[in-house]
Amino acid sequence: MPTIQYPESADLRSLLRFAAEDGHIWLGEHRMLLLHAGAMSELRKELIASVGQQQARRILTRMGFASGMRDAELARKTRRASDPADAFVVGPQLHMLEGCARVEPVRLEFGGPGNGFYGEFLWHNAWEAEAHVQAFGEVDHPVCWMMIGYASGYTSAFMGRFILFKEVECAAMGRDHCRIVGRPAEDWPDAAELTPYFEADSIVGRLLELRDEIEAMRHTIASPRRTPDLIGNSAAFLHAYDLIGRAAATNVSVLLLGETGVGKERFARTLHETSARKDAPFVAVNCAALPDELIESELFGVERGAFTGAHASRAGKFERAHGGTLFLDEVGELPLPAQAKLLRVLQEGEIERLGDERTRKVNVRLVAATNVDLQKAVNASTFRRDLFYRLNVYPVTIPPLRERTGDIPALVDAMVRRFETLHGKRIAGISDKAMHALKLHPWPGNVRELENVLERGVILAPQNGLIEVEHLFMGALVEPAQEHALSADGELKEAHKPAQDLASAVLASGVSLEDFEQRLLNRAVEQANGNLAAAARLLGMTRPQLTYRIKKQAG
Repeated sequence: MPTIQYPESADLRSLLRFAAEDGHIWLGEHRMLLLHAGAMSELRKELIASVGQQQARRILTRMGFASGMRDAELARKTRRASDPADAFVVGPQLHMLEGCARVEPVRLEFGGPGNGFYGEFLWHNAWEAEAHVQAFGEVDHPVCWMMIGYASGYTSAFMGRFILFKEVECAAMGRDHCRIVGRPAEDWPDAAELTPYFEADSIVGRLLELRDEIEAMRHTIASPRRTPDLIGNSAAFLHAYDLIGRAAATNVSVLLLGETGVGKERFARTLHETSARKDAPFVAVNCAALPDELIESELFGVERGAFTGAHASRAGKFERAHGGTLFLDEVGELPLPAQAKLLRVLQEGEIERLGDERTRKVNVRLVAATNVDLQKAVNASTFRRDLFYRLNVYPVTIPPLRERTGDIPALVDAMVRRFETLHGKRIAGISDKAMHALKLHPWPGNVRELENVLERGVILAPQNGLIEVEHLFMGALVEPAQEHALSADGELKEAHKPAQDLASAVLASGVSLEDFEQRLLNRAVEQANGNLAAAARLLGMTRPQLTYRIKKQAG
C-alpha cells in the first residue's frame, strides 16, 4: 500500500488566530482554549477518583467526540474542493496542531459500496497516555479515551454515519506508541461493549434531569414565568419585566419608553396577557403610520356622513378594545387636536365619534409607547403637558440590546428555532465567532435588528450547518482586536485583516481585474511555499484549475 502523505498544512495554520487583546484564540469560527496539559491531567485524575474509571471514561470520550465533530465542520469547509483523502486528513492534522499527539497514518480506506470505512493510525507522544502513566503508572488497558472520542466523532461527522475507533495498542501499556483502528460500529464484534461510552449514562443523565427540574421549580417560585416572547435575565430587563408584572394586577395606564426595536409591543402584549383583561381584545395602533386627517376617525370612530366618503358608521380603536387593552405606539407623533381628545378619554372614560353628538363609555387600559423624549416635546410645545403628566403615571423603560448583551445567546437560540420552522431548515447552531460578533455589534435597531440578522443567517447557512459571521452581516462589523497567526516555523506573526468590502477596495485601487488575479495567484503560491495543491486549497479551487490559470497568465 502506498505511503499516505499529509497535504501541506498552511490552510489549517491560517485558521488559527490569536487575539490577545480580546482574550480569544480562534480556530476558524470556533473559540479555543490554550490549557496546560498538567491541568487537564489533574482534571482527568479528579474525575477518575470522584466518579470512578467507567464514568470518567464515558465523560472524557463524549467530550472528545464533541470536539471531533466540530473539527469535521472545519474539514468540510476548508478543503471542500480537494481530494476526499486530503479533506479527511484535516482531522489528524488538526489533532497534531492542537497538541494531542503526532499522528502517523498507516492505512486509510473509505467510500465505495455501503459507504465503508477503515482507518488505522499511530499516535506518538499522546498526551493522554503520558498523563495517565504519570498519575497511575503503567496499566494493562488502553487509556486515551478523550482522543478516541475525538477520532470517532470526527470520522462519524465526516462520513455521516457512526464510525467507532478502538485503541488496540497504548503507550500507557508500555508500548512505543498508541495504535488506533476505526471501522463502522457494526463491523466490531465487541461494539456493544464500546458504544455505551459514547452515550449519555442513563443514571447520571436522570440525576442531571432531576437537578434541572428542581432548579426550574426554584426559579418559578422565585419569579413568575415569563412569556415566550420575552427572553432575558439581565438586571435591567428583569426590572422592566417586574414593573410590567406589578402593573398587570391593576388598571393603571402604562407608558413604555425605549429606543426603536427594543420590543415595546411585546411588553404591551405581555401586560395584557398577564392581566385580568387577557380574554378581551388587544388592539395595537401605530400613530406614526396614520395620516393626521385620519387619526381621530381611526381612534374614536366616525358616524355616517361626518365627512365626504364616510358612507357608514364605524367604530374606532377605543371601542374595539372595549374591556381590553389599547396599545398606542409612537404616541409622541399624535397631532395636538388628537392629543386633546385622548386626554378627555383618559379623564372621563368616554369617547365621541366624529360627526356624532352622543358619547359612549369605554373601559380600556391604555398602554402608550414612544422612543422620543416627551419632556423635550412638552418644552417644544409639540406635546400637551397635561397629557404627558397623565401618561407618565407609570413609566417603564425597556433597555436597549447593547446594554443587555448577556441576553443575546438566549435570544439567538429562540429566534433560530423559530426561523428554522418558518423556512423549513435545520441548523446545527451558531459558531463561536459569530456569537462573539453578535455581542460586539452596537445594535442600533435593537432586538428587531437582531431578528432580521438571524433570519438572514438561517437562510444563508447550509442545511445542518453552522451560522457563521459571513451569513449574518453584509456591511462593516465592529473592528476586532489585532490577531496573530501561526507561521510554518511556529512563530506568531501579525495576521492580515481582509477588507470588509473587498470588491469596493479593488475598484478603488484602480488595479485591473487581470492584474489583480495575477497578484492573487502569486500570493497564494508564495504563502503555500510553492506547493500548488495547498495554494489551490487557499483559493478554493482544484490544482488543475490553478495550473490552468497560471499558464494562462504566463502565456
